[in-house]
Amino acid sequence: MKLIHKQQLFTAALFCTMAFTTAFAQPADPLPSSTAGKTKQSIVTFVSKVTEKRSLDFVPPAERIATFDNDGTLWAEQPLYFQFLFAIDRVKAQASEHPEWNEKEPYKSLLAGDMKGALARGERSLMEIMAVAHSNMTTEEFESIVKNWLATAKHPTTGQPYTQMAYQPMIELLAYLRANVFKTFIVSGGGINHARLC
Repeated sequence: MKLIHKQQLFTAALFCTMAFTTAFAQPADPLPSSTAGKTKQSIVTFVSKVTEKRSLDFVPPAERIATFDNDGTLWAEQPLYFQFLFAIDRVKAQASEHPEWNEKEPYKSLLAGDMKGALARGERSLMEIMAVAHSNMTTEEFESIVKNWLATAKHPTTGQPYTQMAYQPMIELLAYLRANVFKTFIVSGGGINHARLC
C-alpha cells in the first residue's frame, strides 16, 4: 500500500468537506429576478407542498399543470401587441402592390404614420389591418414570413428584437415549474406562429 503524503491527505479531506457542504447546501434561489416578498414566497411554498411526497397537498407529477397568459405576462404588450406591430409592417411591405390603399382607410393613415387616424374606427380598423396581414397565403408561407420578420424586427421603444422582449421573472417561473415536473401551457389570443417562434 502506498503511503499518502500529508498534503495529499489534507487536500482529499478538504475536497470531501466541500463536496459534502455543497450537496447539503440550500438550493439556489429558483426565482432570482422576482422581488422578495409574499408573492414569491407563496409560489415557492406552493411548489414545495405539491411536490413533497409526504405532504397532504402532494400532486402526482402526471397531474401537475400550470397555464399562463401570454401578452403582458410573458411578452411585453406595449406600445402595441407584437402581432399587431407585425400586421403594420406587413401592410407597409405590401403597399406597393395596393396603390388603392393610398386613398383608403385605415391603410391611408397607417402608411402616413398616423396611428390615431388608422385606428379611428376602433376594432373595425384593427380587424381590417389584421385580415390583410394574415390572409392570401398558405400556412407554410405565413410561418416563413413571421420567422423572417422576427429575425429582423425591433421593438419600437427598446430597439431589442421581439424574441428578447419577454419578462425574465416569468421565464424563470416557467423553468422552475418545469424542473418540478409541471406541464406548462401558454394561453394567448395571438397567433401560434408568433408564440412558438418567440
